[in-house]
Amino acid sequence: MTQDLALFGGVPVRKKPFPVWPRYTHAIRHSVEQTLAEDQWGIGSQTIERFEKAFARFQDADHCLAINSGTSALWVALKAAGVQAGDEVIIPPYTFIATGAAVLMANAVPVFVDVEEDTFNLDPGLLEAAITDKTRAIVPVHIGGNPAHLDRILAVAEKHGLPVVEDAAQAHGAEWKGTRVGALGIGGIFSFQSSKNMSAGEGGAIVSNDAAFMDACYSYYNCGRVPGGDWYEHHRLGGNFRMTSVAAAMLLPQLETIEQEMALREQHRARLDAWVESLPGLSPLRTYPEVTRSANHLYLFRYHSDQFQGIPRDVFLRAMQAEGIFTYVGYTPLYRERLFIVNTREYPWLKGRHYSNVQLPVCERIATEEAVWLKQNVLLGSEEDVRDIQRALEKVTTAMRSDPGRFLSLTEA
Repeated sequence: MTQDLALFGGVPVRKKPFPVWPRYTHAIRHSVEQTLAEDQWGIGSQTIERFEKAFARFQDADHCLAINSGTSALWVALKAAGVQAGDEVIIPPYTFIATGAAVLMANAVPVFVDVEEDTFNLDPGLLEAAITDKTRAIVPVHIGGNPAHLDRILAVAEKHGLPVVEDAAQAHGAEWKGTRVGALGIGGIFSFQSSKNMSAGEGGAIVSNDAAFMDACYSYYNCGRVPGGDWYEHHRLGGNFRMTSVAAAMLLPQLETIEQEMALREQHRARLDAWVESLPGLSPLRTYPEVTRSANHLYLFRYHSDQFQGIPRDVFLRAMQAEGIFTYVGYTPLYRERLFIVNTREYPWLKGRHYSNVQLPVCERIATEEAVWLKQNVLLGSEEDVRDIQRALEKVTTAMRSDPGRFLSLTEA
């Protein structure tokens, strides 16, 4: 059977591309042209104000600030939440570098808490053991747009008097018990980078129901100014992290289409989950019963090499890619990045922290052995596109089970 695989010279399941993302529309073009012709391009832009109000409503929040990136938004939110030099901030290790980098940018100390194997999200059961008298904030990440267990995380945070800043960079429109994520803690951040489910190429936002927190965010993102203060009156060490009106103009029309796109992603993810569940050696990720909607920014599942005679994940990925389905590994454990091989001259507040000694077993296993990623644009195609993914998964896993030796030989070459 292996001779039929594209990896061994056979015909691939798929040769055509999946839908392109980000997606150009005439509505986006019209919005941008109208803004350039009729509005301020930055400070004072009515387009930015309209977007902030609309995105706050979309995320079930009272307030929104439009920021120039998700990374900037997280730094601003951490500072507004009270994080100061030398403080500790709890984050998961299975996330994009920005989650950790923003903590360092606040002159604070990232403290990594392991994730759950069946959600890839921060494990709430491990939180309390990581809290010290230096802990100032908890940052759960809604990985792939699948919300972390907010009830348990918020309960621990409330017990210890800690703010929760949601890293919802991938979770536009995701819901926890019928309420959209972002403002369920003190505040939350979103990204509009090119891969995200809403995209302006770059951009970000902070949402919250806490007016005092948002006033502080305004100051940090706007050169230290304060609401109601003079233009040349600066209270904090802030920066210019404001969004441009062009980015806001690109995002406004996407609020009109995101519901339809979310429904399509959800429909196709459910079909893939059922298929992956039916194939020995693969398992889909779990969502909690309290998750009433996932953003499905990524399609994630787990590969179990012990059910394929030890064939490593990389060989499985190569076989899938040869069939025309681009699967990839995703994140490495954040504490293994070179950034966290500490240069104490550059980050003196990390002196004595030895991230090279950190070993979080679940994160290590899913990052190095199990996690398989598909980008969200594959969920925006047709039913035939989804069937191609299903056919490739069945074709590859059947071949691997029937002739594991041939695949194992690839690891010895």
